[in-house]
Amino acid sequence: MLQNLETLARDAKSWPFEQARNLLDHVLKKRLSDADRVAAKLLIDAGKADQALATFEALRKPVLLETGYGPSGLPHMGTFGEVARTTMVRNAFRALTGDHWPTRLVAFSDDMDGLRKAPDGVPNREQLIEDLHLPLTKVRDPFGTHESFGAYNNARLRAFLDGFGFDYEFMSSTEQYRSGRFDAVLLRVLARFDDIMAVMLPTLGEERRATYSPFLPISPVTGHVLQVPTLERDVQAGTITFDDPAGGRTTVPVTGGHVKLQWKPDWAMRWTALDVDYEMSGKDLIESVRESSKLCRVMGGVPPEGFNYELFLDVEGKKISKSKGNGLTMDEWLRYGTPESLAWYMFQSPKSAKSLHFNVIPRAIDDWLSFIDQYQAQEPAKRIDNAVWHIHAGDPPAVASPVSFSLLLNLVGVANASTKDQLWAYMAKYIPDATPATEPTLDRLMGHALNYFDDFVRPAKAFRAPTEQEAAAFRDLASRLRALPADTTDGEVIQNEVYAVGKAHAFEPLRAWFGALYEVLLGETQGPRFGSFAAIYGLPQTIDLLERGAKGDLAG
Repeated sequence: MLQNLETLARDAKSWPFEQARNLLDHVLKKRLSDADRVAAKLLIDAGKADQALATFEALRKPVLLETGYGPSGLPHMGTFGEVARTTMVRNAFRALTGDHWPTRLVAFSDDMDGLRKAPDGVPNREQLIEDLHLPLTKVRDPFGTHESFGAYNNARLRAFLDGFGFDYEFMSSTEQYRSGRFDAVLLRVLARFDDIMAVMLPTLGEERRATYSPFLPISPVTGHVLQVPTLERDVQAGTITFDDPAGGRTTVPVTGGHVKLQWKPDWAMRWTALDVDYEMSGKDLIESVRESSKLCRVMGGVPPEGFNYELFLDVEGKKISKSKGNGLTMDEWLRYGTPESLAWYMFQSPKSAKSLHFNVIPRAIDDWLSFIDQYQAQEPAKRIDNAVWHIHAGDPPAVASPVSFSLLLNLVGVANASTKDQLWAYMAKYIPDATPATEPTLDRLMGHALNYFDDFVRPAKAFRAPTEQEAAAFRDLASRLRALPADTTDGEVIQNEVYAVGKAHAFEPLRAWFGALYEVLLGETQGPRFGSFAAIYGLPQTIDLLERGAKGDLAG
């Protein structure tokens, strides 16, 4: 599936392939001398990545891509977007290297972070308030199902990622700190304390500079994650000394989970200890990436290749804020649209700010469907840049839905449907052999269309009365359709009659005729291809709709 695509991948223009080529150059530079890098690149460009790996031992180690998660809350749109986009880069890299080079995607949970505030909307919130400042993996689970609040949210993250079929490895900050995985780099941070402070202090305000330390010790008395100055350092013993508000002057090792790092040094330490090759982040973290990259070099590591994506905006063009609730949640998107349509939306122009609101969902679904249709007719060089190649990991479905989402929305409204069974009854005439089993995508879209119509379309419908010109055209079209066989399901035949009527009644421009069909008959300013709609709705029903529209009955 991702093999034998090296030549196409090398010339592909879509952003995941651009990122994959950057990642390849980064890893070769990081792991090989100049001369070896040139030789390895020649082999890879010739489609011989397997030979490059056989020749250069340093290349055999998997390429590591990372995404981060803060488990003080549930997974959200940003979580999905980052994992989905990173997965697209990973698959592009696999295609670029003939799928010979092993890769890993780590979903890292910063679950050793202290709980800073108790979130709203959870049970036993008073209990969370009592546990403030404890590491998230020590905060009691307010839901009572897991050993900690961190464990609860980690489980939700894993279920969330599993539900979308992502291939990843979960990694817990708490487990890594306690296991000793980070010890060597933590001791390096201790030894290079002054160099790290030289990077961090210019980025801080005067008050914070006076008390800042990259180390956040865990109080042996309260278990709290403490933000206190480091008073003494013993590089030989591997310890720091600080004033514990609950226990006075205290000395602890920086290893074994007795401390964690402030988030920017922590990010840099993780890149160094895990040898991360790639991590993307939002545009709001550009400065943080720059500072963490400096810290990574101080710690003896190589900062990963990166990519900064734009943030989403609400319907008014304002930045989405979880606290304001002005965005769109995962559950809300998945009530009205498919996961694939969301992945399509994440793929498009990641460096451009886009509205993330209910009104973008229908278009995203239909665009995803149309890109699948386009894919089947494209030559290989075009296919690999098609969004659906990336959404479906190089293996998009052979067929999409035979019916667009916008058409389904209109069918729901005109048919006054409230169940899938009612919609399938109309489909039986249009696609006689279609069933939920043979058309599973269409069946899913029906459920989404019913939800979307009830919540957004029905309340906004506004029918108007026809003009004399429009009423005459409606009657003419009804007459022409009546002359066709009653069981006609050829949308093109019907559409030809629609065009003919628009021209015969001198609509200028012609789109005004289609606007009249939508506004008078459907109560909307735009709609589906009318011939396709009539073919599914049925000629007798469409004729009746036209006649009622001509009389102005629908506006009443």
